[in-house]
Amino acid sequence: MTPEELVDAGRRQIDRQAQALAGLAAQLDTGFADLVGEVLAVRGKVVTTGSGTSGIVAERLAHLLSVCGTPAFALSAADALHGRAGAVTPDDLVLAFSKGGRSAELTELVGLLRRRGIRVVAVTEAPDSPFATAADTVVAIRTEPADADLDGLVATGSTLVASAWGDALTAVLKDLRGHSAADVVAVHPAGVVGQGRA
Repeated sequence: MTPEELVDAGRRQIDRQAQALAGLAAQLDTGFADLVGEVLAVRGKVVTTGSGTSGIVAERLAHLLSVCGTPAFALSAADALHGRAGAVTPDDLVLAFSKGGRSAELTELVGLLRRRGIRVVAVTEAPDSPFATAADTVVAIRTEPADADLDGLVATGSTLVASAWGDALTAVLKDLRGHSAADVVAVHPAGVVGQGRA
């Protein structure tokens, strides 16, 4: 391929991802508002979890929620099945991410948490999957076009979509809590954020 063809190929992928992100806003409905209310009512912490790239999305969301006034931590699904699930209590709310909903360890974890009386919200593109049906509530988000994910399989565009959904949740919660830039700096004193140049 020529340099120009390589640049065009990169731009096409970015355009597909941008299209997938642009289609997310219309997918939000009153279920989003319900979830915001549920998070605000949590007495404990928000716990995020997932496997693979969905686990990375979960880690990112836990960080952003914590910075923006909603105490949260990320839990590895694999570690949770080896005892770390004991850190989660019925006062907590779990946001579990799985694009395809067929991760056996994540489905097992959701079942374990629910048996312990812990509410689980499944965020997925597969609302009829074993993972989703094991949860209390399902948030279904789609990545369109499907080829925003490489070969329709590698979670590139869908990772951005799930992350943007989490960003929207974080932003709305931050505003409702009245969490200011000064509050952000108070828990984030390092880097440019701590220097007030975010």
